[in-house]
Amino acid sequence: MTIRGFIFDLDGVLTDTAEYHYRGWKRLTEEEGIPFTREDNEHLRGIPRRESLMLILKGRTYPEGKIQEMMERKNNYYLEYIREISPKDLLPGARELLEEIRAAGLKSALGSASKNAPDVIRRLGITNLLNAVSDGNSVERQKPAPDLFLHAAKQLGLDPAECVVAEDAAAGIEAALTGGFRTLGLGPRERVGQAELVFPSLHGVHLDMILSAFSQ
Repeated sequence: MTIRGFIFDLDGVLTDTAEYHYRGWKRLTEEEGIPFTREDNEHLRGIPRRESLMLILKGRTYPEGKIQEMMERKNNYYLEYIREISPKDLLPGARELLEEIRAAGLKSALGSASKNAPDVIRRLGITNLLNAVSDGNSVERQKPAPDLFLHAAKQLGLDPAECVVAEDAAAGIEAALTGGFRTLGLGPRERVGQAELVFPSLHGVHLDMILSAFSQ
C-alpha cells in the first residue's frame, strides 16, 4: 500500500522532553524519599504517567488518593519546566521532515501518550504542520496497545498500512506493529530494532529516503 501519512511520537522523536520528565520525577521522588536514577527514567520511555509511577514505586503501596496526588504533583512540576520549551527545542531534522511531508501533499499526525502534547507542539511552533493530534486524552488504552495510533490514522482518514509511525520507544514500536502500521524506529537497535526501518534520529533523514526504503 502507498504511504500517504506519518504519525509521530513526541518525546524523543520531535523534541526531547525526557529531561523535563526526569526532573519532575526526580523532584517528586526526593520529596517522597524514593530512589530514582537516570537509568530508571530510561525505562519510562513511552509509558503513561500512572504506569510510570508504578514502575518507580517498585511494589511500594499507597492509598489511591496518594497515588493521584503524586501524579498530579509530578505533572505540575513537568508543566513548570516545559514553559522553557520553544521552537529551538525541536530535534534536528524534525521541522525539515514535517515540511517535506506537507509539501509532498502527504499527511502528518501526532501520536503521543502525553496529555500535555497540544501545549508542547504549540510551544514548538509546529501545530500548523500537523493535520491531527492524538494524545493521552484521546484513548483509554495507551501503548503498547495500538489505540492511540489507530485514533490518529482515523483522524487522517487513512488505513494503518498507509501510515508510517515514527517512534523511539519499544512500547511504541510494538503498538504500531500490532495496529498494522509501517514502522520507523529512532534510536539504538537494542531499543527499536523491531521496526522495519531504523535511524539514530531524524537528523539528515529526508522524505524520499523513507519512501524509497518502504517501497522496496
